[in-house]
Amino acid sequence: MSTVLVTGGAGYIGSHTAKELARAGYGVVVYDNLSRGHRWAVRWGPLEEGDLQDETRLEGVLVKHGVEAVLHFAAFAYVGESMQAPERYFRNNAGGTLSLLNAMRGAGVKRIVFSSTCAVYGIPAVIPIEEAAPTAPLSPYGESKLMVEKMLQWEGICHGLSWVALRYFNAAGCDADGEIGEDHSPETHLIPSLLEAAQGGRTACEIYGTDYPTPDGTCIRDYIHVTDLAGAHVKALKYMEGGGPSIALNLGTGHGYSVREVVEAAGRAAGRPIPVVNRERRPGDPPMLVAAAERARQVLGWTPSHSSLDNILGTAWRWQEQKSRSTARV
Repeated sequence: MSTVLVTGGAGYIGSHTAKELARAGYGVVVYDNLSRGHRWAVRWGPLEEGDLQDETRLEGVLVKHGVEAVLHFAAFAYVGESMQAPERYFRNNAGGTLSLLNAMRGAGVKRIVFSSTCAVYGIPAVIPIEEAAPTAPLSPYGESKLMVEKMLQWEGICHGLSWVALRYFNAAGCDADGEIGEDHSPETHLIPSLLEAAQGGRTACEIYGTDYPTPDGTCIRDYIHVTDLAGAHVKALKYMEGGGPSIALNLGTGHGYSVREVVEAAGRAAGRPIPVVNRERRPGDPPMLVAAAERARQVLGWTPSHSSLDNILGTAWRWQEQKSRSTARV
């Protein structure tokens, strides 16, 4: 089967997708500068170290390995950080993708699956959010992803690029086999932060905003297991190989959970109550983000099968315990 390049393949979602690609019979090459990824997470194909801005290096890697498609995960992905340093996000996420597209054109690679985000929608007028909903990002992170989607559209019109943009809702959980998992530094995502607090790795997990117009006052999000996300990328690649037209699709479950509900589920997984501390809202956080998920099922034949909240927390907790044991042995 064909060889694919996975940019950001040493990161959380990219590494899980590399595993699913290898399982589906694809050759996998990871391209990552390891600034936020991990060498140990590259297990299903060679690692080519390099920066997304290095167009010459990228084109050389594409040609060297006979790459036929790209799965593009390499990006900065923190809403809060993007509000503090928007220029960093535009340079890396949008500028880096421009370099990648130029390299792909030079190497004759015509297919790309892009890791986009529900942050492109901003505060939606209607829940669940359909793909045709207006896009009005609240953060430079969301804006940078929307910029890339527009770049893909024009690259398709002008140069014949085939693309699928997958708008994730909240990626969560870890590989059920325990081979890879979520490991950020610093950790800002809710679920691993809760589990760190359960282990005593932090005194409490911070809850940002308790006065949203939701039933319990905390944000509501649609959580999707990372293994389900990875499977969607494989299906998107096969969809393009079958001649499917370029498209943007939501990846979610269609069901939202509040932050407080996630706290309770984390406590069940850990077998103990988890200390939390309430903080003010963060800029850039909408009150509610829940996907209309039907279109991905219709177009890709994709249905999430790992994304119950308890399974998400269960796999994340097993990874957290394993990671703590490994750290203790060092």
